[in-house]
Amino acid sequence: MTSIISRPVVAIAGATGHLGSRVASAFLSSPFNEQFSDVILLSRNKPSPESTPKTGGRYTTRKYDEDNLVDALRGVQILVNTVGPSGHSFKEKLLHALPHTDVQVYFPSEFGVDHYVHDFPHSEWNTKKEQFALAQKLIPDRKICRVFCGLFLEDSIGPWFGFDTKNGRYESVGSASSPISFTSLEDVGKVVASLATLPKEKIPDTVHVGGDTRSFHEISEIMRDAGAGPIEVSEVSLQEYKKEVTSTSSWDPARYLRFLMGENKINHSTGALGDDNELVNPNGELWKWESLTDLGRGTGGKPWKDFP
Repeated sequence: MTSIISRPVVAIAGATGHLGSRVASAFLSSPFNEQFSDVILLSRNKPSPESTPKTGGRYTTRKYDEDNLVDALRGVQILVNTVGPSGHSFKEKLLHALPHTDVQVYFPSEFGVDHYVHDFPHSEWNTKKEQFALAQKLIPDRKICRVFCGLFLEDSIGPWFGFDTKNGRYESVGSASSPISFTSLEDVGKVVASLATLPKEKIPDTVHVGGDTRSFHEISEIMRDAGAGPIEVSEVSLQEYKKEVTSTSSWDPARYLRFLMGENKINHSTGALGDDNELVNPNGELWKWESLTDLGRGTGGKPWKDFP
């Protein structure tokens, strides 16, 4: 990470969760595992066999709670926060502990869409903004790197985002030609692991990546060819939909994300929000990005077709 610490210690908060377990596996897999002297998996609960990494890399587990945060981060130079939305209060306590630790690089719990470009309030994203501002205040001398990956590939092609894969009907809010960026959970982990291998001064403050960037129309063609057959693609008014959704407050981001797709605000490509794929995976030599084509082949073109 620096000329002084050649193989830093990294800790992953929320390492047994939906995203955290993938991030942990990435740090423990080749070619990243040799870059760290230890990978510490932090969990508020005793890890179950199902939630521990299946890679061959060596790691340490530490149970932490609100009362032992400084001790749990003893000897850690890099902290990756993958604690989910239910842990906002805990994440704030974690931030207050950081000034009393040796953590030099902090990856806050972002790993989704870049909500700093939004023109509307949202309870979940507002809280993230507040926590980022708090981090800047508490650890101004440390590197804070926000990573935005768009939508999680595995979790997105379903009816909650307008993809009725069971019945072959896709409904786009706004233009069905707007590009949307998706990144698999495993690739998100690799992005963070790759960034963590860089010298502190070379880690950007903000990173945008996208494992695959496609529109509703392109996704329908990919899934059709993967076995779904003909898919009907329709559009609804973006302005009317957005006005209805933003008229009330909510913690659920799904309906907001639908109109953000049409607004071109989940487009992590050059000329839009930005594309840092080459920074984290030069020439695609560290790993092969998982694509919507891969997802289609693995699901017969019908991801989440059995979702009620």
